[in-house]
Amino acid sequence: MTATHSIQFSNRFTVTLKIISFSLIAVYLLNCFTPLRLHVDTLRYFAIKDCLEIGCPDDSVAAKDYLPYGYTALLLFLSKLGILKSFTIVLINCIYLFSSVYFLLKFFGKSLHPQLFIIFLLLNWTVIKFTTHPLSEMQFLFFCTGSIYFFSKYTDTKKIYFLLTAFLCSGFAFITRTVGITLVAALIVSLIWQYRKELLLLIKKHKIIAGFISLASICTLAFSKQLGLDHYTGVLTKQFTEGIGFGDILKWHFTEWTEISFNTSIVKISGILPYGMTKPLFLIAGIIFFSGFLFFLFKKKNNFPVIIKVYVILYSLLMFNWPFYDPRFWIPIAPFFVAVLVQTITSLNQSSLIKIIIYPLISVYLTMGSISVIFLTYTSLDKKIFVKIQANGVYRNEYEIILFGKMLSDTASKVNPVTLSVLERYNK
Repeated sequence: MTATHSIQFSNRFTVTLKIISFSLIAVYLLNCFTPLRLHVDTLRYFAIKDCLEIGCPDDSVAAKDYLPYGYTALLLFLSKLGILKSFTIVLINCIYLFSSVYFLLKFFGKSLHPQLFIIFLLLNWTVIKFTTHPLSEMQFLFFCTGSIYFFSKYTDTKKIYFLLTAFLCSGFAFITRTVGITLVAALIVSLIWQYRKELLLLIKKHKIIAGFISLASICTLAFSKQLGLDHYTGVLTKQFTEGIGFGDILKWHFTEWTEISFNTSIVKISGILPYGMTKPLFLIAGIIFFSGFLFFLFKKKNNFPVIIKVYVILYSLLMFNWPFYDPRFWIPIAPFFVAVLVQTITSLNQSSLIKIIIYPLISVYLTMGSISVIFLTYTSLDKKIFVKIQANGVYRNEYEIILFGKMLSDTASKVNPVTLSVLERYNK
C-alpha cells in the first residue's frame, strides 16, 4: 500500500479529528455499562453454551442448532471464569473492534487517513449497535481483519509464519461464522494470483506446510456437518422451495446496502417518506451504493490489493444468495466500504464534480451516525427507556422484572422463563 491520501489537513483540524476519535472510543467503552442486550440469536448462543456446559437432550433445539461453535466457545470460556456478564461481553467486543481498526490502519498505511477512518467506522449504526450485543459479529471481524493483515505481512516479508497466522485466523473466522469460508478462499486465490510463478517452488520448499493446509481442507469437508456448513449450503439449495424468490433476496440485500451507506435503518425512515415510497427508494439507492462501492474499489489497483477485492466479491456473492434479511450481515464489509469512502474524499480534486454527490452523502452519514451513537448510549444508561426500545420491546416484561423487580405495565402477564433465566445469570 504505497499510495498516500492527497488532502493535507491543518494541524488544528487534525487535532480536532483526534479528539473526536478518542471521544468516540470513550463512548463505545461507556456502553459497557449497558444491560444485556438480547437478540434472537443471542438466546440461541446462550442455549448452545448451556447445552455444552450443563448438558441437554439430544433432540433439543440447542443440540440441533447449526450455529458454529466459535462464539459459543468464548461464552463458555467466560462462564468457566465466572465473568460471563454484559459488561465483559461488550468490553471484549470493543477490544475486537479496536484491534480490527488497528489491523486495517496498519494494512492500509499512509493510503488511509487514520482519524477519518476511525470516525466514519465508529459512527456506522450497525457497528455501534452490534458491538453492544452478545453476537459473533465483532469476533468475526477481528479474525477477518487479522487474517488480511498477517497475509499482507507475509507478502511484504515472505516469512512463512505470517502466512500460517493468516490461515489460522481465517480458520477461527470460519468456526465463528461459516461465511468465513469466503476468507479462506480469498487467501488461497490471492496466494495463487500473487505467487503463481513461485507456487510450485513454495510447495516443494514447504511440503509439510502444504500438506497441513491440504489436510485442513479435507477435514473441513469431512466435518462440514459439525461445523455447520451443511446447513448453510442446504439453505441455499432450498431457498426457492420455501416461497422465497431470488429477486426478493436481491431486494433485501440491496436495501441493506442503503441502510449501511445512508447509515440508518429503513424502519426509521418509513414513517417520514410517503407510504409505498420507502422500499423502492431504498432498493434503487442500494443498487447505486453497492455499484459505486465496487467501482471505486476496483478503480485504483494500487490502493486495494487482490485479497480485499476477492474477499469482497466472494462474500458479496454468498450474501446475495442468503435468504435472510439483516443489515448486520454486511459488518465484515463495512470497514472496506468506509476505506473506499475515506480514500475517495481525501483524493478529490477541488474541481471534482463527484463532490456534488459525495459531500451530501457524507453529511447525512455523519449526522445519522452521531444520532445513533448518542441515542444508543442514552438507552444504555437509562433503563426505563432501554426496556421499551431494546429489540422493539419484545423482552420488555423480562427486562422489567430483572431491572426493576416487577413488570411496570398493568396489562403485562406473559414472561418467558428461558429469557428471564438468561437475564438473571448474565445481566451486568
